[in-house]
Amino acid sequence: MHEECFEGIAARLVSERYKPDYVIIGEASELNLKIGQRGRAEIVVETFGKPAHSANPQAGINAVYKMAQLIDKIRTITPPTHPVLGPGILELTDIKSSPYPGASVVPDYCRATYDRRLLVGETKESVIAPLENALAELIAQDPQFKARVSYAVGQESCYTGATIEGERFFPGWVYDESDEFVQAALAGVREAGFNPTITQYSFCTNGSHYAGEAGIKTIGFGPSRENLAHTIDEYIEIEQLTGSASGYYSIIQTLYRQ
Repeated sequence: MHEECFEGIAARLVSERYKPDYVIIGEASELNLKIGQRGRAEIVVETFGKPAHSANPQAGINAVYKMAQLIDKIRTITPPTHPVLGPGILELTDIKSSPYPGASVVPDYCRATYDRRLLVGETKESVIAPLENALAELIAQDPQFKARVSYAVGQESCYTGATIEGERFFPGWVYDESDEFVQAALAGVREAGFNPTITQYSFCTNGSHYAGEAGIKTIGFGPSRENLAHTIDEYIEIEQLTGSASGYYSIIQTLYRQ
């Protein structure tokens, strides 16, 4: 439910009710095994100014100019790198000012959103700290600089009418290839007649909750290719679909024999 835009939130209710021992993420893997992924956080930075007529801009404080300073400062932040998952990317994804349209008004508010790809072991506090430090430095230099940083909060309505809500912070996770669970899953896929490679997802999945938050043994195994996900005319090959069904059955059999 809402995995594409709200990874792991509805999954919390699933694991709370059913308490699974193992989880198989059915996202596209081309029948290979996925043993990890970077997580994702949506970080919001806001700057606050003072409105004025644009014919007299000196009477106001332009929040967009303040945001431009902050963006430049944030670009100097170097996120950490994981030996398997790669870099913890920090990328600006949107920026909005208010009022909009401006209509001859100096904007008194500006909001920018950053996509931060999360690595194993990162916490809400450790991820947001560098941005808080950037704000503190600019505030110390400019008494007119007013800003705030926080995690975005999402709210989505389900088809049942229920509402799910939470901060947009979805942890990363990864297993070692030698992990007993990974090796059991690998044996199961091979028994189904496939010779999978062991890799990691390039995108975020519900594994952020199952493995990253709940600590449940989790792997990814599914039909078709990652680069087809969320594209126009997305499709799944029939042999991939039937192959994934055989793989799921074989993985379960192997785990039950342990």
